[in-house]
Amino acid sequence: MTEQYSTPAGPGPVDPGLVTYTHVIYALHALSAAIGILGAASIVGSFVFGVPSIVAVIMNYARRSDVRGTWLDSHFGWQIRTFWYALLMATIVFLLSLPLMIVFVGFFTAAIGIFVIGLWIVYRVARGWLALNDRRPVGA
Repeated sequence: MTEQYSTPAGPGPVDPGLVTYTHVIYALHALSAAIGILGAASIVGSFVFGVPSIVAVIMNYARRSDVRGTWLDSHFGWQIRTFWYALLMATIVFLLSLPLMIVFVGFFTAAIGIFVIGLWIVYRVARGWLALNDRRPVGA
C-alpha cells in the first residue's frame, strides 16, 4: 500500500512516488545547469539543448495529468515554463545580438544576455527545488 499524504499547501492527496519523480526532474535540470557551469557550454546552452533537461521536460509532460489538482502541479508548470522561457529568451538575445555582431558589440550583448539567463535558470531551479523540499507549491 502506498502512503498518501496531503499538505496544507495544496488540495488533494499526493503520492510520494510523484514527489520523488519531481525531485528527479529537478535533479536533471540541475545537472544540465552544472554541466553548463563546469563544462565548455553555457548554462543556457546546456539547459536548453542538453539531454538531461530535454528528458526532464519530456518527463514533465508524461506525468503532468497525474499531478493535476495537487500542489505538485505548480512544480510541473514551473519546470516546463523555465525550460521554454529559457529557450525563448536565448532566441531573443541571439536575434537582437546577431546584427550587432557586425560591429562586435553583439558579442558583448550576447554574452551578457546569456549570462543573465543562466543566472535566472539557476534561480528558478533552486527556488523550485527548495519549495519542493518544503512540500509546498512554488510561489507559496
